[in-house]
Amino acid sequence: MPDPIISVVIPLYNEAEAIDELYRQLTEALEAYGAPYEVIVADDGSADGSFEKLKAIHERDPRWRIIRFRRNFGQTAGFAAGFHRARGDVVITIDADLQNDPADIPKLMAKIEEGYDIVSGWRVDRQDTFLTRKLPSMMANWLISRTTNVTLHDYGCSLKAYRADVVKNIHLYGELHRFIPAVASAYGVRVAEVPVNHRPREHGQSKYGISRTFRVLLDLITVYFLLGYSTRPIHVFGGVGMVSFSLGVLIGLYLTLVKFGFGQDIGTRPMLLLSVLLILLGVQMIAMGLLGELIIRTYYESTGKAIYYVREELS
Repeated sequence: MPDPIISVVIPLYNEAEAIDELYRQLTEALEAYGAPYEVIVADDGSADGSFEKLKAIHERDPRWRIIRFRRNFGQTAGFAAGFHRARGDVVITIDADLQNDPADIPKLMAKIEEGYDIVSGWRVDRQDTFLTRKLPSMMANWLISRTTNVTLHDYGCSLKAYRADVVKNIHLYGELHRFIPAVASAYGVRVAEVPVNHRPREHGQSKYGISRTFRVLLDLITVYFLLGYSTRPIHVFGGVGMVSFSLGVLIGLYLTLVKFGFGQDIGTRPMLLLSVLLILLGVQMIAMGLLGELIIRTYYESTGKAIYYVREELS
């Protein structure tokens, strides 16, 4: 087989009923596009016979490569495993539940060919319940866009296309897969968004609930720190520490004036405890920032990783 130009990565968990139709639609769309391709499916510990169906597909079509996890590790792990094994110049991600339409892949590729590094699908007419899925998603998309300065209407859409050199340099943990465009913005990538079709789920059931919103908020804090302070932790910890320390010193000076200038007793005043607490907290935060600086320097120097990213070089 020729080397693939497109690598399609699909995390899958208990989608046995959708696999045959997924294979048909995806094969039809990719063969119509005409570029050599491979499909990498990460079976995330399915217990409904999904692996047996995937194995049968692999035996008749070796372009489909199957990874079987020992247990359920989550969607991010599925993406990470696929990215690590992808051989194509462009990596396309898509859900296995057939709500994403494989026929939209040429739209993503057209944008990639225009020079973009990441192309994200936008489910304009999303076929999900409003209260439990669409409304939390709208709020999360607004908050993520404002926090990361990478504006997308639909961070949660799994149908995306990436240049391989982008995803190969991103290490995913937790549930950071939905933040890939934001994390990759640190590399200076060009991001585009295209409207895509979204279909109601016909097989199986959703693996996500309202609780995912809270996990997204926690992951957003991580992303914000990584984007803004991953190479300078002293700026965030030291900044908070200096404010806390300064407030504590100011309160302490005021209490000193009250004690020695006006002869008043300050031993029972809550402000004395507050001053001591703020000073100790400030010292602790500054110390954390210095430790963070040491850890960051150890990381970059031991791995030989650069603190910059080159798009191209002429010499």
